[in-house]
Amino acid sequence: MTVPFLKMHGLGNDFVVLDARAHGLAVTAAAARAIGDRRTGIGFDQLLVMERPRAGGDVRMRIWNPDGTEVESCGNGTRCVAHLVMEELEQNEAVIETLGGTLFATAAQGGSVTVDMGAPRLDWREIPLAEEMDTYRIDLKIGPIDAPLYWGPSAVNMGNPHAVFFVDDVAKVALDRVGPLAENHPVFPERANISFAEVIDRGHAKLRVWERGAGATLACGTAACATLVAGVRLNKLDRVAAIDLPGGTLTIAWRESDGHVLMTGPVEASFEGTLGPRLGAALLAAEAA
Repeated sequence: MTVPFLKMHGLGNDFVVLDARAHGLAVTAAAARAIGDRRTGIGFDQLLVMERPRAGGDVRMRIWNPDGTEVESCGNGTRCVAHLVMEELEQNEAVIETLGGTLFATAAQGGSVTVDMGAPRLDWREIPLAEEMDTYRIDLKIGPIDAPLYWGPSAVNMGNPHAVFFVDDVAKVALDRVGPLAENHPVFPERANISFAEVIDRGHAKLRVWERGAGATLACGTAACATLVAGVRLNKLDRVAAIDLPGGTLTIAWRESDGHVLMTGPVEASFEGTLGPRLGAALLAAEAA
């Protein structure tokens, strides 16, 4: 089976995009892992599958991590798919259906895309957490019990669960070591995306992210949104801020009028290709739902 794909990225957060609207593709966990392998597959931070909409949107987007898990939301990925849809339909807006909810995107200056990520979910049950606690600073410590390295992150759900630690210097965080510990902590029954943020001033922060199911990444849109929300709640950031990630900068705004979070940033198509016979065979042909 010949399966074309498009490789895209948003600030280095890279995606393989498959269009399943014409014939349908049944993406399994094994297929996602095979395509996501950076040595024997194509490699991605997330696999984005475009399907026919079900709830009145322009497209339905499903999202898979390299470990084969399907996730609810991806901010940078939404911008990429929205860009494709807007070009296809020759319009300046797009409505994207995801497992995390319906998202609205608009074209922005300089080829960037703005996505309305909706209102953050802040109740402990919505994160979700394993037990009731204040999400301003949850009861989580990483490291020795009597001398933890990091403690008290803020918890935010931006369509997927996030924990944000505010630190003095993000460059000093051993992300590959502490990220997995926090991601898989028992307080997160569905695991969590883990961020370490350094506030430069009230309108500017640096961010490093360990993505649930993907590991360290150059950029994560929902993490940038969660960081802005957490920073506002803790009186560390204003409602509009530039969030610097290793791959570049996103502008995040938490609107007071309706509580929605807006994310603006660039998108880029890297190359097109066709999956080889082994990878193509991993995707089972199916009727589009």
